[in-house]
Order: sequence, then structure tokens, then C-alpha cells
Amino acid sequence: MITINTPSYKDLKDKLTVKKPWDMIIIFIINVLITIPLFLILHQNLINLNWVWHLDRIIIIITLLASIQFLLAAMRRITLILVFCYLLILVFGSLFGTYNFAYVFQSYQSMLYSMTDNPYPQDIIIDKLLPFPNKNKVLNAIEFDNPRVRNFTIMAANKNFKDIKGYEQYRTIIQCFAVFKEINSNWNYIHDPKGQDYIAKASESLRYLSGDCDDHSILMAACVRSIGGTPRLIHTDGHIYPEILIGKKSDLEIINYLIKKSLFATESKGKPINYHIDERGQVWLNLDYTAKFPGGPFMSEEILGALTLN
Repeated sequence: MITINTPSYKDLKDKLTVKKPWDMIIIFIINVLITIPLFLILHQNLINLNWVWHLDRIIIIITLLASIQFLLAAMRRITLILVFCYLLILVFGSLFGTYNFAYVFQSYQSMLYSMTDNPYPQDIIIDKLLPFPNKNKVLNAIEFDNPRVRNFTIMAANKNFKDIKGYEQYRTIIQCFAVFKEINSNWNYIHDPKGQDYIAKASESLRYLSGDCDDHSILMAACVRSIGGTPRLIHTDGHIYPEILIGKKSDLEIINYLIKKSLFATESKGKPINYHIDERGQVWLNLDYTAKFPGGPFMSEEILGALTLN
């Protein structure tokens, strides 16, 4: 007679138990990852007592570390099981999907950076917007399917930021930023003929990278749309400028990090990222010719009209 030894619950439990001191080391690492964003939230929202050596902040972070360590240690078995399951999900995502270790690391970095360097939002009140001036002429001038416009856009995307690794979800936006860099680095502002509102087609402005604000906006919108981005034009009192759709607030965290740390670190140093939020909660970044980086300061803030190109 053949006897099959079935492992008991105790044997299975012993095999899945993380030996000391590794269990507490893992818990402490998780503790640190949780404590850092919580401390940043408290640091920004609590009154600074200006104690010597910032003792008030030191007390806060020590209190957080001790409290979270106690809670995680009290639920040690559940905590370690959840960590193990999460690691399995990440391994599976690394092999067969896009939710992998690199994605989690990038998202955590972006979250921390957004907590310490918040962008500056402005809402658009839709019911106050007026009809967009010269709408049909502007739409006809945005030649996103013109081969010259498309070729210029591809050249700019190959010239700028081509070596940025990862962030595949935001590849199109990064390439649109490459176009912004190419156009704004070379744009020469030239007035319209006296007494006329001359609207140049994108292919026309492309030849010398020159024109006024509406010419710049039309060219930028055409280039952005030619590679799959979503642009819109904003009309203010005596000015028109382009914006690009970023996505939701969660996407803004990643884009904010990329602009400030990788793409336009010098140009944006110490400056906020300016953006608008539309009625659907979508985020739009300023791409004006006056801006040195995407999300640069608005030249004119009172919005009269908006023209979105889907």
C-alpha cells in the first residue's frame, strides 16, 4: 500500500514564513515607502513652527515611522502575504504586460515630485466662452495631413528627446514636446500686414518658422495633430496660443516629473507648470511661443474662446 504524505497546515505555514530578521527588514522598507508621501502631505499642510534644526519636522517623521512600523508589524503575516502577491503581479506584468517594476518606480517618483513641486491649475469657465474668431480659416490652415508638416514633425521628434527611455504610454506627448522645442527655439515673431489679420497656413509658416501668435498656434496645432496628439487653440484678448491635451491629473504627475527632471530641467527650474482643466477634468498644457517649456506662464489669462482639434 502506497502512502501519500500530505503536507499539514503547520508545514505549509512554516514554508511560507519569512525568517527573522528578514521579515522586519521587508516591513521597514514598506514603512519607508509609505512614510515619505505621508510626511510630504503633513509637511505641506501643517504650520511650520520654525524650531531649531527643524525639530518639529523630525518629530513628525519619527512618529510616522514608529506608528506605521507598529501597525505593519502587528499585521506582519497579512502584510508579507500581500507583498508576496504584489511581487507576483509585477513579475507577471514584466513578462506578459506593461504593469512592471519600472512602471511602478516611475509612478512613485512622479507622485513624490508632484507632492513637492505642485503644478499651477486654472479652470476654464465654458459657459463664458465666445465663438472662436476666423474659425473656418484657422481650421483650413491647420494642415496636419500636409507631407511637409508631417516630415518636419518627424525630424523634430528624431532630433529632440529620442533617447528618453520608458514612459511608452506618454511617447506621443514626449514627441509633441520635441516639436515644441524645435519650433519655439527657432520662432521669429513677425507682425501681420498693417490693418489686416493675416492667417498663414501651417506649411507657409513652416518655411521660415516665422509669423505672429496665430501663425505659431496653427503650426504647432498642425504638427501636434500630425503625430496623434490632441491640440487646441485658446483665444484671449488680442492673443491666440496652443495647448496640448495631457490627460487626467494622474497623467499630469508623470508629465510634470518629465518636464522638470528630464526634458526641460534648465528652462523650468524653480517655475510652476501652468495648465487648464476643462469641464471633463482633462488637463491641457500651455505651448505658447512665449513659453520656454511646456506649461510655461500664460501671456494672457482671460480666456474668451477655445477651439479643440480631435
